[in-house]
Amino acid sequence: MKPVRPLVALLVASCFFLPLYLVLANVFKHGPDITASPASPPIPPTLDNLTQALTRPDRMFWNGLINSVTVTLPSIVILTIVSAMLGHYICRTRSRFARITLLVLLAGLMIPPQVILMPVTQVLNLTGLMGTISGLVLFNVGYYVPFGVFVFSGFIRSIPVELEEAASIDGAGKFGTFWRVVFPLLRPATASVLIFLGVWIWNDFLNPLIILGPAGGTTVTVGMYRALGQFQRDFGGMFGLMFLATLPILAFYLVLQKHFVKGLTGGAVKG
Repeated sequence: MKPVRPLVALLVASCFFLPLYLVLANVFKHGPDITASPASPPIPPTLDNLTQALTRPDRMFWNGLINSVTVTLPSIVILTIVSAMLGHYICRTRSRFARITLLVLLAGLMIPPQVILMPVTQVLNLTGLMGTISGLVLFNVGYYVPFGVFVFSGFIRSIPVELEEAASIDGAGKFGTFWRVVFPLLRPATASVLIFLGVWIWNDFLNPLIILGPAGGTTVTVGMYRALGQFQRDFGGMFGLMFLATLPILAFYLVLQKHFVKGLTGGAVKG
């Protein structure tokens, strides 16, 4: 069995590496070379695809980048704060209401966003938020809160309740205890939530396409879709847009990676 494990690991790694290789190789190729031989290395390399994506007359990448940042940043900040506070309430409250709330949130993890997209659009239409950045942010917060609560709850259970009791004895209220004692200890879990939700919201395609619509602007993912013409396929420009769209979220992950694994495993063992 020992020789089998490295072979299986190599096979799985190659399955993940192949799409990355195709993107990296074709970003630095000329358009005709991409269609002729998509798997060949970029010899000689060129930066024309990146230049073309950055200098499009319609500013597709730059407008999409601004909208993606405007959607992703408020969404993950609000989600982190709301999820941490709600997860703390559920873990430290022994009432039936807290248990029912946790069950409802866990049930929300099992519902695909496509299932509730139609009712969400109707609610946003009634409130006048359809086609706006605020409506998309509100949808992200409502849909991804269950995941944030799930991660924070597991991590909060590993924090001794005696720390909060000592703060309470010193005169701190519940709100002050959470922000001054509990929340600073949640940095690994916060990093995990920020990375997961940041990647999911940044890469989301269907929800921005439907909620924002043509008049509400475009994100980087929707921009790549709209860059495709009906009778023309500029694969070089497409690979340039794909490569540039991954750089911000990749840099975001590299900044928070130190706490990422600790946040995922922090709630697995109590103590």
